[in-house]
Amino acid sequence: MTTMQIVELAAAAALVLLSVVVYRRKGAEGQGGYGNQGSVIVLFIAILLAVHGLGLLEYRPSQAEIDHAAEQGGSQ
Repeated sequence: MTTMQIVELAAAAALVLLSVVVYRRKGAEGQGGYGNQGSVIVLFIAILLAVHGLGLLEYRPSQAEIDHAAEQGGSQ
């Protein structure tokens, strides 16, 4: 893992904690219950950041694609 990936994962973990804190925070007087749209948005951003930090969005060609590219490059 690169340093940038570690930073992204740490930021994602911090955003998940922030999302939980925002979700659990009580509303103003007279408003009961939990929930906040902002916490869901922050959680979604944290998930995207974690997926990117883990390298799950990187392109990894299959062996067939590598072979096909080698054939196409060699015939020209």
